[in-house]
Amino acid sequence: MFILTSINDKITELLGPLGLIIIVGVLGLGLVAVTVTMMMRQPEDPLEKLKRSATSNTGKDAKTQLRDKDGNAQLQKFATFLEPKDVAELSAKQLELRQAGYQSRDAVRVFYFAQMILGIIGLIAGVVYVNFLGGGEGLSTQKMMMYSVGPGAVGYYLPKYWVTRRVAERKEQIERGFPDALDMMLVCVEAGQSMDQCIVRVARELRASYRALADEFEVVAYEMKAGKDKVTVLNDMGTRCGVQDVSSFVTVLVQSAAFGTSIADALRVYAAEMRDKRVMRAEEAANKLPTKMTLATMMLTVPPLLIILVGPSVHGITQLGNMGGPGQ
Repeated sequence: MFILTSINDKITELLGPLGLIIIVGVLGLGLVAVTVTMMMRQPEDPLEKLKRSATSNTGKDAKTQLRDKDGNAQLQKFATFLEPKDVAELSAKQLELRQAGYQSRDAVRVFYFAQMILGIIGLIAGVVYVNFLGGGEGLSTQKMMMYSVGPGAVGYYLPKYWVTRRVAERKEQIERGFPDALDMMLVCVEAGQSMDQCIVRVARELRASYRALADEFEVVAYEMKAGKDKVTVLNDMGTRCGVQDVSSFVTVLVQSAAFGTSIADALRVYAAEMRDKRVMRAEEAANKLPTKMTLATMMLTVPPLLIILVGPSVHGITQLGNMGGPGQ
């Protein structure tokens, strides 16, 4: 017991109150580095080697090889650690990343890899700042723990915050461009084009203004060309976008196809509703503007006004007080 106490005192003397935590953290990072190195150096699967050699010998072009490629080979080795075990959780994360605009098959792995790397970097930065750069001087043990672990927590949740913001921005962009897309689809349908042709045309025309919505229409066009069921494709689009207007539009198209009604009439009615809804959103934003400006107006107008009105009186009273002081 005396030996352990003396070792603890020496560690505290050299590294401070968090000496044991630093040592344990360094050992943990070392074990992680050793594990990663061992996994990187593991022998290649013979089946993967045969598959790669067969691909190289068949003389496929670059597009075919890109389509057959099974994602990032480096991330594939860590798929066990970088993907959720639960299928429902994995599907939910894939949907969230697709709504943020990340369509790659490695998006989930990259997301969790970024969380892990940024968390470790933040933790190392916090420990170095508190214990080696003098940032922990005069702080209690609780505050030192907060300053050491806090940057790691911030780095861990930073990718989630980024994805959440991307999802919100992308949904807003889709909502802004959807009325224009409906008007263009209505024009194309009334001009005699089929639904597939008008989707391709709208995707091409919207590329410059609303890239997110154009990407969704392109995915729909490619899936229809691949022979996927049209109803399934449209429902998948509504799920991917996560916007109520798009989901309602998908429902209108599905019901129009099911009951055999004219798609042009359905598009005409729904496009008119979307235009009215966009005008209502603009009016709502305009009505909110005076309320938002009230606080800023008070903060920027009232203090200067008080200084102008009350300042001379305060200055005069101060001068009178200074003149009367020595006489007393």
